[in-house]
Amino acid sequence: MGEADLGLIGLAVMGENLVMNMESKGFTVAVFNRTVEKVTNFVAGRAKGKKIIGASSLEELVASLKKPRKVMLMVKAGPPVDTFIDLLIPLLEPGDIIIDGGNSHFPDTIRRTKYVEEKGLLYIGTGVSGGEEGALHGPSLMPGGSPAAWPHVQPILQAIAAKVEGGSPCCEWVGEDGAGHFVKMVHNGIEYGDMQLICEAYHLMKDLLGLSAEEMHAVFKEWNEGELNSYLIEITRDILAYKDEDGTPLVEKILDTAGQKGTGKWTGIAAFNEGVPLTLIGEAVFSRCLSALKEEREAAAQVLTGPRPKFTGDKQAFIEAIRQALYASKIVSYAQGYTLMRSAAQTYGWNLNYGGIALIWRGGCIIRSVFLGKIKEAFEKDPKLPNLLLDPFFKAKVEAAQESWRQVCATALSNGIPVPAFTSALCYYDGYRSARLPANLLQAQRDYFGAHTYERVDRPRGEFFHTNWTGSGGSTSATTYTV
Repeated sequence: MGEADLGLIGLAVMGENLVMNMESKGFTVAVFNRTVEKVTNFVAGRAKGKKIIGASSLEELVASLKKPRKVMLMVKAGPPVDTFIDLLIPLLEPGDIIIDGGNSHFPDTIRRTKYVEEKGLLYIGTGVSGGEEGALHGPSLMPGGSPAAWPHVQPILQAIAAKVEGGSPCCEWVGEDGAGHFVKMVHNGIEYGDMQLICEAYHLMKDLLGLSAEEMHAVFKEWNEGELNSYLIEITRDILAYKDEDGTPLVEKILDTAGQKGTGKWTGIAAFNEGVPLTLIGEAVFSRCLSALKEEREAAAQVLTGPRPKFTGDKQAFIEAIRQALYASKIVSYAQGYTLMRSAAQTYGWNLNYGGIALIWRGGCIIRSVFLGKIKEAFEKDPKLPNLLLDPFFKAKVEAAQESWRQVCATALSNGIPVPAFTSALCYYDGYRSARLPANLLQAQRDYFGAHTYERVDRPRGEFFHTNWTGSGGSTSATTYTV
């Protein structure tokens, strides 16, 4: 019978930091890495003198664990996870638990939960957010999978998670099979949106208002002391103050092509599959794709014309308008993200706790902000809230920001500064508050060219009609596909 509380496989930076975190909370951890040299170096280095047991094989790792055995994988998402699951199954006994802490795609987690449960074992797929810093000092954790596994891992995961007001941990059971990884994916999508909104605010201040990095640093510093207080605003404040060796702002020397690992893209694809208008996050992903076309953009800049940004108004007033536009757009982005989670919960049969998810994100993770406390309150008041924009607090905030938001979008467009996230958020807001949209014409077009049928405003829902628009079409209609 072993003595370790948990075994961890994969000693890259996140894995190592999680192990250090667990050990600091009083747990004994056994570690294994495919390159065994890493284990030796870790045990002799950072882990020296701590309750960390190095294992040179999976057999040795499993033998060192208390029952029910808990093995956590911190390996690259994709095939490596499946490989380790297959290597572990023969070594484990019924009731033992495999935990995947990587950024796995949720359909894989749904499949793996079923597979592992069929072997008599339990499975957890958990999102871990907060980067290397979070892993060491307290991440945000989003566990889902086999509900029977939760009581066994709860004490460990909640002990290592970030804590917010009143000491509540940023870790709560999310739901069955792939629910945890789905929520982590949406978290990452929202992160893409938040970052794009901040970049658009920076773009306007820099190219339209002509602010220096130092002046923008002061703006973000002030914003971080108010309702926009968040990790991403805070790091933007610090980035803008950072000087290169020659004393100039480092940020301006960084090549403007953004990378991505794919979780934002997955969120967009999930929204398409669910038929949910996740417009802002979609634009954030596409903005990264557009930034990657650096050579094409440089060539186009020589040929394509547009207005020269020129600002004549009150700069301070416009900076405040940008702040309000950012806040209102952020509300829309979270509203859309929550709508996606609600739709997926129905599709996959998950029982998600929306207020609880906001609390998980309240600390430790990349999108942590004061704002999330308000989302938690909104869902506590009304667990069935269909859209965050309908909550009295957020409704009032958007109404107060609306004039500034429109002014910022209009000014950006007339000055040729791209603000796809600000504008798509505003268009969604205007679309959502429209009792009637022009989709009636769209349905007529579909019926004209493809006999796709339509419903009528003067007849009950569910009755479909087809018109012979040209006199030469037949009366046969096509089958309908509704989102």
